[in-house]
Amino acid sequence: MEKKISSFLSGISRARARALMLDYDGTLAPFRTDPERAAPYPEIPPLLRRLTHATDTRLVIVSGRPVAGVRRLLDIPGVEIWGCHGLERQMADGTLNRSQLPAESLRALADITELLINDGLGPFAEQKFASIAIHWRGKEALAEDLTRRGERAWPAVQDRKGIRMVPFDGGIEIALAAKTKGDAVRTILSEIGSDSAVAYLGDDTTDEDAFEALKGRGLNVLVRGEYRKTLADVWIRPPEEVAEFLSAWMAAAGAR
Repeated sequence: MEKKISSFLSGISRARARALMLDYDGTLAPFRTDPERAAPYPEIPPLLRRLTHATDTRLVIVSGRPVAGVRRLLDIPGVEIWGCHGLERQMADGTLNRSQLPAESLRALADITELLINDGLGPFAEQKFASIAIHWRGKEALAEDLTRRGERAWPAVQDRKGIRMVPFDGGIEIALAAKTKGDAVRTILSEIGSDSAVAYLGDDTTDEDAFEALKGRGLNVLVRGEYRKTLADVWIRPPEEVAEFLSAWMAAAGAR
């Protein structure tokens, strides 16, 4: 195992508290042409269940998906889920909190969504309560055209304050900019306090906000089949090395 990972894990047992934050798509599950069919790698759920039951680790999923979508694909009791890049938060006990969003931003997002649908992008679109994502995974030949059409709708909306266009692995997302995954990380850090062992595993460019928030406070792990430029401290490949990391975490945390 990577030396930096081994060094970090060696200190877990001495930490006052432990938190493990994980992205979903690309980290715990393979990408699929149909995002609704992106079940986790088979070896991952048993490891996460054991981690929640056999250690005192605070397990947190941080995803661009809505909370309900993550829960449907990864139904593990005791897991905290942040959805829509931090705009939704479901506590381990099931309590769901959703950020209050400015009405003008929601109207602008609705206008952009209407333009995209009218431009024929409905079959490629995933609509969420605070964003619309255009997917081209499995249709990479269309990527340039879909990007151009998505960008064409951008200046057509008069007031885009509070909205951002974010590229991700296999598409682009137009979303309210009220939260990022980095906000979720900062909240967890503030709640867990200092002298804690914290790690974040993610694959996408949207995870860079989380890496930046955790930098110097814990271990950032890039999870990808191929390396890319990143703020992460180390790089591992899914799913085998992710499973190895989870097993090593449990051993270091003194799994019962």
